[in-house]
Amino acid sequence: MRGEGLAFCLRAFYLAAILLFARPLQAQLPARVDFEEEAKVWQEEEVALPTHAPQEEHLLPLYVSATTPHRFFVDGSTLRIGGDGVVRYVLVVQSAAGARSVSFEGIRCATREWRLYATLSPTTGWVRARLARWQPIENKPMNRQHAALFRDHFCPDGVPVASAEAAKASLMRDAQTPLAR
Repeated sequence: MRGEGLAFCLRAFYLAAILLFARPLQAQLPARVDFEEEAKVWQEEEVALPTHAPQEEHLLPLYVSATTPHRFFVDGSTLRIGGDGVVRYVLVVQSAAGARSVSFEGIRCATREWRLYATLSPTTGWVRARLARWQPIENKPMNRQHAALFRDHFCPDGVPVASAEAAKASLMRDAQTPLAR
């Protein structure tokens, strides 16, 4: 019986010692860790519109799909990767009849979204988009230009390419494939 009493006293002593020493360690820890506060809130950087219309010598062909009658081009001189992770560029869409639509857009790789910033009017120049909001990139059968840019050129593995030069090189490689012609 005496051995049991001693064992009980030793256990009580160890427990008291652990609690006594754990108290100061607990005081050093923050009361509450707020993980959402620690996470960075994404902020889009200020976007300046292009200063000129696309020049033919800067247009890089973009293969979109065999089912679309349109031809797509990216103005390589406007390709930029912002500090906010958005790849911005001028896109030129040419219909089968030759009509052109020119827009300034961005792709946010982290969220798989695209945004229209402005369109080019032949009479008034660049006009900011009224409803410039981020939209999900969809892989549509006809006009899947944003999906092609996201997957094949600007956001491999969901992250922005290392540089605008790397994106241009990807577009130029794509233009050399037989399907792109």
